[in-house]
Amino acid sequence: MADENTNEVVAPVEGAEATAPTEGRGPGRGRGNRGGGDRNRGERGGRGRRDDRRGGNRDEEQGEELIEKLVHINRVSKTVKGGKRFGFAALVVVGDGKGRAGFGHGKAREVPEAISKATAAAKKAMVRVPLKEGRTLHHDGLGHFGAGKVTVRSAPAGTGIIAGGPMRAVFESLGVADVVTKSNGTSNPYNMIRATFAALVEQTSPKSVAQRRGKKVADLLRRGGASADVAQADAEAIAE
Repeated sequence: MADENTNEVVAPVEGAEATAPTEGRGPGRGRGNRGGGDRNRGERGGRGRRDDRRGGNRDEEQGEELIEKLVHINRVSKTVKGGKRFGFAALVVVGDGKGRAGFGHGKAREVPEAISKATAAAKKAMVRVPLKEGRTLHHDGLGHFGAGKVTVRSAPAGTGIIAGGPMRAVFESLGVADVVTKSNGTSNPYNMIRATFAALVEQTSPKSVAQRRGKKVADLLRRGGASADVAQADAEAIAE
């Protein structure tokens, strides 16, 4: 009888021990984690959709075609305890060819990344310059930055872009077809471009001056000695 009772007691205990871990693993590692995993996947999926929407908006904002000009690439180095770390600095000019342009510079360990940083900075710093007949400047201008001095002058049709390398990139991206320029004091492309933009920012059109002074464009043009008919024709032809 004692042996029978012992056998009867041991059998349920063994069954209970075999069942208990299974029940413990079920809620802990099975349903509970699967539910958490589904929630995590759902959150990741939601973030992905939001990122897609943001990416689409950026593509729409940057949908316009821009002219990108790589002006200068410089290899730079930094001396550290273990030796030297080399990197690259890029100078880029960006414009839409319709009177808007900007410049930017970026540094990175690789050339493509430095160019992309400089391009992004140039897009954020674009300025609008009024153009005469969509091809040249309205008037002469002077720009100064550091030791660099730049002179820009309007030119008749067919003149072309008479400018050095860094300045030529600015006018090509800006959409200027006829201009005469001169740079003095420095050949540093960074200072040359900064001086060029300093001169371009000072450009004004007769239309903006007339609005500021409360006059008509034809009245301002007649002060140069032109007849009334010529001044009126020139005023109608002026477009920024």
